[in-house]
Amino acid sequence: MKKIILSLIILSYLIPQNVKAQDDGAAIAAVAGGLIAIGAGIAAVEQMKEQAELTATEWLLTKHPEYTQFQLKTLDFNGKKLKDMSSTSVITFKIREFDIVEDRPQLSTKLVLFGFTSFGWINEYGIDFDKVKWFLIDNNEWMNMMTSYSKIASGVKDENAIKKALLNGKVVNRGINAKKGDDIDFYKIDGDMYLVSDYSPEMKFIYNERSLGIYLKETRNLIQIGRGDLIKIHEFFFEE
Repeated sequence: MKKIILSLIILSYLIPQNVKAQDDGAAIAAVAGGLIAIGAGIAAVEQMKEQAELTATEWLLTKHPEYTQFQLKTLDFNGKKLKDMSSTSVITFKIREFDIVEDRPQLSTKLVLFGFTSFGWINEYGIDFDKVKWFLIDNNEWMNMMTSYSKIASGVKDENAIKKALLNGKVVNRGINAKKGDDIDFYKIDGDMYLVSDYSPEMKFIYNERSLGIYLKETRNLIQIGRGDLIKIHEFFFEE
């Protein structure tokens, strides 16, 4: 609602104050049409977010019945526009287990659930979850993933040094800012250059410019996770 009101204010400034009376109706109609489109876009993304969270919750309940007390939220829907959603490669969910202490929830274990998408995952009916592949990780698996990614992105072979930098520093656009000056800088390569590492039986990692590429062997899809999302996930695991 706040976004719609803000859009109305902005659009009101875009309409000349000396517009002729006969043009008032057309101007008002244009504003109204713009607001309807904005509102529809916001509502559609919010509906997709709710649909995604529900399906992710159902997947977790089905595949991991050992989790009986948890919180699940999307990590990457905020700020998304409807036109951008179809090109999204992965939906990310933050999961927190919790215990009830003195009638209040106390958050504990952190998990991240990836929903890797493939072409056509959004259609006129919403999200086709048959085109989404799920992958659940904890902080240890994330550390292993980031270590493998940082090795190919930087050329540093010392895994202990990388893990120390990841634990004590910050992931930034150009690498890892570590304490005591032990920074790890990532290569500056062109957008058509790729550095590849065979991470697991399920996936390969590809370093390409400022993104983490995950090649899913089963589906043969190359998923791009932007550096901004990498930073958010790392902060969720190790800073919150």
